[in-house]
Amino acid sequence: MLKFCVVYLLTASSTVDGFTLTPATIRSHRHLAKQIIVSAKAEAAAAENKLSNRAQRKKKERLKKNKQRGGPVRASKNSSNSQGNVYRLHSTAVSALTRESTTDDVTRAIKRAQKQHDAHDLRNIERFLLEEVDKTYAYGYRGSLLSRLAVAAMHMSESEIARKALEARYKDHHDSILPLESAAVVRGLLRLGNVTDALVLLDDELALPEEKPVNGALEAYKEKVKYRALSIASFASRECFEDKPNLALTACRMLKEIGPVVREADLTSDDFEIPWLRIVQGAAQFEARRRKGEIDTTQFDEEEIPCNLVYSVLDAMSSFPSENRDDVYECLSNALVRRTQFVTGAVSMAGLPNADRGEAAFIGRSNVGKSSLVNMITNRKSLAYTSKTPGKTQQFNYFAVNDKPELGREIRYGDVVDGEKDKDSFYIVDLPGFGYAEVSAEQRQDWKEFMAEYLSTRKSLRVLFHLVDARHGPTDDDKSIMQQVSETLPRQVSYVVVLTKADKNTKGKSKKNTGKVSDNVMAKLRNTMKEAGVGNRPVLLTSSETKLGRDQVWRYLSLAARR
Repeated sequence: MLKFCVVYLLTASSTVDGFTLTPATIRSHRHLAKQIIVSAKAEAAAAENKLSNRAQRKKKERLKKNKQRGGPVRASKNSSNSQGNVYRLHSTAVSALTRESTTDDVTRAIKRAQKQHDAHDLRNIERFLLEEVDKTYAYGYRGSLLSRLAVAAMHMSESEIARKALEARYKDHHDSILPLESAAVVRGLLRLGNVTDALVLLDDELALPEEKPVNGALEAYKEKVKYRALSIASFASRECFEDKPNLALTACRMLKEIGPVVREADLTSDDFEIPWLRIVQGAAQFEARRRKGEIDTTQFDEEEIPCNLVYSVLDAMSSFPSENRDDVYECLSNALVRRTQFVTGAVSMAGLPNADRGEAAFIGRSNVGKSSLVNMITNRKSLAYTSKTPGKTQQFNYFAVNDKPELGREIRYGDVVDGEKDKDSFYIVDLPGFGYAEVSAEQRQDWKEFMAEYLSTRKSLRVLFHLVDARHGPTDDDKSIMQQVSETLPRQVSYVVVLTKADKNTKGKSKKNTGKVSDNVMAKLRNTMKEAGVGNRPVLLTSSETKLGRDQVWRYLSLAARR
């Protein structure tokens, strides 16, 4: 067509640069026609290329606008390996999601969206998982990806995305949900303050069978026990810090119930770690605010809350395998023993203070480590006087715990001091040592009569700790005390035998070798207790050096505060 047009124009009678064009002239200048044809083709190609570049530009602009709106981009229909929709992301590492994307790609995209708080990417990931792929994606791993997406959405307060992800997860993958994922979702729900749904999920996805399974199902059972306990711990921690004591108390009771299950499953702190320190700190913070009057007590029934919420945490801790960590028990001791004050040293019943609170009494042979034990469990260096001279304690020494702040001034100077003791106030009573004390026979008899009257008539006595040296076992004096306890101590008063200085029986102390007692000494102790009539009472192994048994002693010491 182009050649015909050129020939036609050259054939026409016209003047070009003074020459008249004729057919003969055309034949002699055919090369000129060829040049014109080549030039015309080049111009046409340039125009076509310009149109192509403009189309590509327009296409890029459409893609950019689509990406900004967050919508999917449909792949070319002419592609032989169609990928369905392409979900563009802001990430440079994973710029888009398609049906060919791996689970690692989706996981990286979710993590990046959560870290950067990228709501656009999170919405596109949601569309990809809910609209583009089905439950067979990645051999069913879509359920785990939905769990991750829900957790990320809750972290970013994108409740609607989390709801849709959880609904699809429950509908399509309920039978393959992992305990680890369920625990993460529970924490996310608690972060949003959705306690009801968190507890429903806890009792559904992390519910335990009535009986412990055997063989192949045992490991899966342990995993479920582990993550159920961790989920409940998250519940307890959050509610303590949120000043919701009723819910915190419920969580502590749930922890107390699952503690024996953890023991039965042979799980220890090496397998997983409950954040006891944070839970204790949360409960202590609540109690500090309650004492200052900063808590709105109309929001809960104070009668249902213990005198100190930390005691509920202590109950839960006691049901789990013991960790006896220094940081945890130092925090706990400081929360439960905030102030101490020596009140009086009595040598008769008439000299005892008013029985207006619970009492925990400590008795033992001189030099058995009584004062050191008291100082250890209260996290004090000199609450009870520690001496190298046996028999230093020769009277009933009363120490008030958590009494009014200015009690010392009132005792020393007789000033009238305003204020009241705290609700969790109690007395620690350091009773006279026996065995080494250099006293007359008459004074010994007076002590014996005083002790018998105190044990049988003191209404506020809650627990009596009888300390015995773990290296030697009970002496005749110890047996005499046991017999007196059997005859005079009321049944409602707890009697606990405490073996002290257990670290002296070990060589090369370590975290796992903090103290022990020989089989012979233990057998001797049990026989003596049986003969004295107290054979069924508890025995605790302790050491003030390694802090062994501190957690167990606190279980019984708490009885003095909880009247």
